[in-house]
Order: sequence, then structure tokens, then C-alpha cells
Amino acid sequence: MLVIVVENAPPRLRGRLAVWLLEIRAGVYVGKTSRRIRELIWDQVHAGIEDGNAIMAWTTNTESGFDFDTLGANRRIPVELDGVKLVSFLPPQAPDGGLENDFKSA
Repeated sequence: MLVIVVENAPPRLRGRLAVWLLEIRAGVYVGKTSRRIRELIWDQVHAGIEDGNAIMAWTTNTESGFDFDTLGANRRIPVELDGVKLVSFLPPQAPDGGLENDFKSA
């Protein structure tokens, strides 16, 4: 099983993904492909994502039963810890580009 989710992707990339995978919801593509085809599809996402972001998850022989890769700017980043891939969150960005402070001054 292969799942690709794209956000802010150009229409030509979304159309390209729809050739190989089934778009079950806007920007969510699923299918069953070989490793080689999965890598070719991900290369197409790399080439066409522009300012958007994407995540690809697929079944594999790991402890969790799947693996994933991300592309583009996103607060969620993959982190490997003792052979298990987890998701870490970056701090939110303030409108001025700095980090938001969760503490309010009195």
C-alpha cells in the first residue's frame, strides 16, 4: 500500500499523481505499487512540488509495518530513534518569522 498526501501542489503534479494512484480525497492518493514505481513517483513529486509539501507512506517490513518520507516545509519532521521513525514538531512560527512564545507577559 502506498499513500501520498500533498498540500499546495500545482495542478499538473496532482494530475500526474492521478495517473498512477487513486485520488480518494483532495490531495490524498493511494495505490499499490512496486518499490521501483514508488521511487519513480516520489521523484516526480520532488520535481513538481514547488512551494507545496508532501508526505509518502508505504508498507514495509519494519517493526511498525510502514515507513514514510516527507518533502517541503512542514512543522512535522521525521526523526529516527533506535530504528523507529517518529514525528517531531517544530515550534510554531510567529507572523514576523520568529518563534511564538507560549508564555504571556503579565
